[in-house]
Amino acid sequence: MMDSRKIIQTVDITKVFGVGDVRVAALKGVSIEIHAGEFIAIMGPSGSGKSTLMHILGCLSKPTSGQYILDGDDVSNMDKIQLAGIRNKKIGFVFQAYNLLARTNALRNVTLPLLYNHANPKTVEEGDEKAKAMLELVGLADRMDHQPQELSGGQQQRVAIARALINDPVLVIADEPTGNLDSHSGVEIMNLLHKLHAQGTTIVMVTHNSTIATHTQRTIHLIDGMVDNIVHNGKKVHA
Repeated sequence: MMDSRKIIQTVDITKVFGVGDVRVAALKGVSIEIHAGEFIAIMGPSGSGKSTLMHILGCLSKPTSGQYILDGDDVSNMDKIQLAGIRNKKIGFVFQAYNLLARTNALRNVTLPLLYNHANPKTVEEGDEKAKAMLELVGLADRMDHQPQELSGGQQQRVAIARALINDPVLVIADEPTGNLDSHSGVEIMNLLHKLHAQGTTIVMVTHNSTIATHTQRTIHLIDGMVDNIVHNGKKVHA
């Protein structure tokens, strides 16, 4: 459900790595806006800056210059502790490699972010109930006690999506969410992301796959650290 509220607004974001004569500009003045309820893809070849931009949007690093406003909060100059708090409260991550804890069942993997949510603490019982609801949402109600090695790749990614949703984030960032999956599992994961989008979830997906990108409403193309163009994919905005 898209509304006029801006979840992401960047103004002339730059990111420079290195010092002195060995400085490399990974981002060179990136300005984008993403509204609540949008489903957006970020694409670009290797070295385009898409991973650097994802890290900044996900509050995993800070820009060298420019401004980043996340859901009304200017996070541009926050320190690591402040960024960690914002990240846990407002952002859910879905990674290509799932990043699940081995020898830990699906339920406990999903409840993990709750341990760091000091702004809205839950009892163990409340956390378990929320995690069960998230696993039901992603179609894994019968796999709660299974460990990652007992699950298929698609099922592991579903657990990762449930974990990303546990703290009711304002933004889900998916980094190559189908990259480790076969085509059938990839379709299932994209269908799940569409379902979440239809329910109002704001999703930013980083991908190198142009076919996957067309599932979104807009594709932001980066080249050499700059926005090259923005393609509207003609997907319906859910109202």
